[in-house]
Amino acid sequence: MTQEPYKLEISDYAEAHSGTESALLKRLDRETNLKTMYPHMLSGHLQGRFLKMITGMIKPKNILEAGTFTGYSTLCFAEALPEGGKIYTIEGNCEFRYISDKYFSESGMGDKIVALTGDVGDIVPSLDMVFDLAFIDADKRSNKKYYEMILPKVSAGGYILIDNVLWGGKVADLEHNHDIDTIIIDEFNAFIDKDPRVENVLLPFRDGIMMCRKV
Repeated sequence: MTQEPYKLEISDYAEAHSGTESALLKRLDRETNLKTMYPHMLSGHLQGRFLKMITGMIKPKNILEAGTFTGYSTLCFAEALPEGGKIYTIEGNCEFRYISDKYFSESGMGDKIVALTGDVGDIVPSLDMVFDLAFIDADKRSNKKYYEMILPKVSAGGYILIDNVLWGGKVADLEHNHDIDTIIIDEFNAFIDKDPRVENVLLPFRDGIMMCRKV
């Protein structure tokens, strides 16, 4: 018997069955789409619920986020931070701060968020603390550089998440995709897979998240 084609994309189905985002996050999503040139950089509903879930499971004291954009993922992390926990989020483009700062203030979670503006490569070495969870979602060509900077600051048993490691599926078809970004991301994925300092799994939802646990 021939099955009928799916009426709904798998990602849409998963999103529809993955909890509810707050009205604040919905407004942030809409404003990001209306006022920025690259709204696809926003984490969005499904990934946001995943980030909140992971935070609730790990119960980190400190989170490091490389790449704030308009603050959607930051707020998702902050939702599940335990009492006294903080997220240090770094954004290199100061033009996004007028959006993120507004929503951080409106969220009532501003005391959990330390928003830093500047180059990730300059700021991370200056942070004298240990992180239980880190999220790398900045310049993709610098993934390995940021990873090497951040890993020593992550606690034993702590986690690093790296976003966009599937790069629109291009990494799975290198025969037809020879652009430098695809090659760099593929090489980074191979590097992580062989790094004895971590256990890793590549999660194939949205644009791919590499999850690493420091051993």
